[in-house]
Amino acid sequence: MGTNNLRRIWDADPDAAPKERPNFSDDTVGRFRSGRLVKTGKTESPEALSEWRVTTGDPIVAARIAELLGGEVESWETDNEDNLQVLTDSASVHIVIEPDTLDASFKHFMPGAGLIHHCDGFEYLSPEEDKGMACGCPTVVAERKLRATQKRGPAPSIELTFRLADHMDLGKWRFNSGSWKLVDALGPLFAELDRYPGQQVRATLTIENVSYVPQKGPRAGQTVSYNKPVIKILGAYEAAAALADAA
Repeated sequence: MGTNNLRRIWDADPDAAPKERPNFSDDTVGRFRSGRLVKTGKTESPEALSEWRVTTGDPIVAARIAELLGGEVESWETDNEDNLQVLTDSASVHIVIEPDTLDASFKHFMPGAGLIHHCDGFEYLSPEEDKGMACGCPTVVAERKLRATQKRGPAPSIELTFRLADHMDLGKWRFNSGSWKLVDALGPLFAELDRYPGQQVRATLTIENVSYVPQKGPRAGQTVSYNKPVIKILGAYEAAAALADAA
């Protein structure tokens, strides 16, 4: 019987030995973002992106994202831990949503004071001593939007925790949005998720471009274009995975 002496070469040079790929499955490793701040002189302006921007503090995770979704790993200026970013080539990713990890509320942050208002549109969600009390927000949606735009009231805060469907070992990711367009879709979205209580759910997370030509108003006859985040539910994760294996 022959001997497997080849494996001894790694004993002689352990630094060159194949490394086991780290498993981040229980960690929250970063965020998917649909925009960024761009400096123009001394000011910063928000820029909507057509492909996902992914931020993380782990260089191994960042390198995997660049490999999977395209783009280059680079550093960016932030006070948070996710100081690496990848401007990917991907506008849509297949994800697995963890049970009960889609959260929607209204939040108002003030510089120097932090979170000063947190409600569900009708009652306070925090702080604990105010929880359940009427928040005083207007019932008319147009007025809610106006107050949020003027920084006089809370804005939507939609938070989602998920994993990449084909790379579950890469860990958990967070997505946060203040999009009113996503608020419009929350009713049907929660109804879809309610069909799979306690289950992981397969979905797509997409930056979708919308273009139209208004017939009235100051921009009548001009093409108006904007991007919006879209979450599309595909079904229970186990069932979807089984169908994919059988295909």
